[in-house]
Amino acid sequence: MERVQFQRLLRNLYLMSSATKKITKKDAVMQKLRIKVSAYENKVLDNSVKQIMDTALRHDASLRGPIPLPTEIKKYTVNRGAFVHKDAREQFEMRVHKRLIDIDNPTPKIIESLTSLDLPSGVNVDVKMI
Repeated sequence: MERVQFQRLLRNLYLMSSATKKITKKDAVMQKLRIKVSAYENKVLDNSVKQIMDTALRHDASLRGPIPLPTEIKKYTVNRGAFVHKDAREQFEMRVHKRLIDIDNPTPKIIESLTSLDLPSGVNVDVKMI
């Protein structure tokens, strides 16, 4: 009796699996690893982005980028004199250069190799899984 029930269960599972449609690439769940890299110096930033892209391409990742984002400019105005010379001022600015890289369907091997990268100081990396 138990054997007959088991065979029916297997047959029902087989029928259910064949009745469901096959998943295509469009229907598959797409995950993205969004890497946002920022630095004060654009040459250091470009070198670190190249290093990230080489690492991702070494593991056969499909990626988009680097996409240059708008440079964030912060301006500061400071008085030159402490007391009398109110009209004498200096202006300073800080420029933050940014790049964006998207990696489609990252494998654990890609994520592990990206976390073990040794990037120069002054480079800020934000990683999000979308």
